[in-house]
Amino acid sequence: MSRIGRMPITIPAGVEIKQEGTALTVKGKDATLSMNVHPEMTVKIDGNTITVDRPSDDKTHRALHGLTRSLINNMVVGVSTGFSKNLDIVGVGYRAAKNGNKLVLSLGLSHPVELEEPKGITIDVPAANKIIVKGADKQLVGEIAAKIRSFRLPDAYKGKGIRYENEFVRIKEGKTGAKK
Repeated sequence: MSRIGRMPITIPAGVEIKQEGTALTVKGKDATLSMNVHPEMTVKIDGNTITVDRPSDDKTHRALHGLTRSLINNMVVGVSTGFSKNLDIVGVGYRAAKNGNKLVLSLGLSHPVELEEPKGITIDVPAANKIIVKGADKQLVGEIAAKIRSFRLPDAYKGKGIRYENEFVRIKEGKTGAKK
């Protein structure tokens, strides 16, 4: 049996879960998330625990078992505590600012880069070189953080650019001159 799939999910206080056929809705204090569970997976809600069962030991059922459990767990954690990704901006003159619900980035380009804050996501700029992306949907938080990072990827020679908070950027050695 799948090690991830067989683990029960505990429902924290203040989180409501509704199941209507294959549709599963998780409602918390901050957000409401929903998904369609694969029809072959069985989701059982007993009091304050959720378990996911699979019909057989077929390879696809084993894969769906762990995936379904992880997606449901991410929804429960997202509506109760939320997810966040921290980004650092490294480089002289590189900075971020918040203008209403837009993130404005100055990244050494001929124009400032603007990103509209999507629904369900909060972008905070506590300092000119720090960005925090918060939200209830783990996939959307990661997608927006990756999109912000893609505006100026870390340079391999100087290390300038946007990187995740604890990301290690390996800096290459530059050329030392022509040898004969």
